Amino acid sequence: MKQITSVQNPFIKSLVQLQEKSKTRKQTGTFLIEGKREIELASKGGYVLETILFLSDLVSEKELNQFVTSNETEKIEISKEVYQKLAYRDTTEGILAIAKTKSLQLSNLQLSKNPLILVAESPEKPGNIGALLRTADAANIDAVIIANPKSDLYNPNIVRSSVGCLFTRQIATATSEEVIAFLKANNIAIFSATLQDSTTYHSQNYTTPTALVVGTEATGLSEIWRTESTKNIIIPMQGEIDSMNVSVAAAILLFEAKRQRGF
Repeated sequence: MKQITSVQNPFIKSLVQLQEKSKTRKQTGTFLIEGKREIELASKGGYVLETILFLSDLVSEKELNQFVTSNETEKIEISKEVYQKLAYRDTTEGILAIAKTKSLQLSNLQLSKNPLILVAESPEKPGNIGALLRTADAANIDAVIIANPKSDLYNPNIVRSSVGCLFTRQIATATSEEVIAFLKANNIAIFSATLQDSTTYHSQNYTTPTALVVGTEATGLSEIWRTESTKNIIIPMQGEIDSMNVSVAAAILLFEAKRQRGF
């Protein structure tokens, strides 16, 4: 089995670039995953694991083989110094994986007969995106669509903040115009969370094919979502402010839809 002990190793240097630069991830079509649960969920979600890097002191051979789902997956034993160079977390699980990215085109989505979809327009903060993905997983919805993406979804901070939920739901990215056209072509009702021309969220019917659309706290949704929606909806606010964290708003809307659907 191959071993790497030096942080100056060219391969390790290339992985540092993979962690830090979206351009490198796009050029290579790969990204790094850190953590046992995240790697397990990625494998379960159909991601191809090219390489597993591990600390033998923390990961047994039996445990390692649970993550290796293909004979093509390379296993590399690394030193503690190399692991610390690559790892993002303070806690040490001793395992990382190089995985192939997936195409995030709308056309790749496989929807059920009565889909429930979350659309988020222009989310920027990795923590918010991770929280949205965790919410989507908790509600077991069909798909998450990021409209006008501002961040690379394979950013290690998104992988980390989603605690692996990046891999558990179908995900697509596109422009707002493309997403709206896709939803309408598939006869999916669009409910846009916005202050303007809106009605209370719990007064609407989400038992038919539904897309719930949320924007950023700072700017909300763009005009096209307000004008092209089936209905604009609002979560009544009883305090002094007129907005809440986007992942909290998404959770309220998604679980109302799930409640109506009998789950």
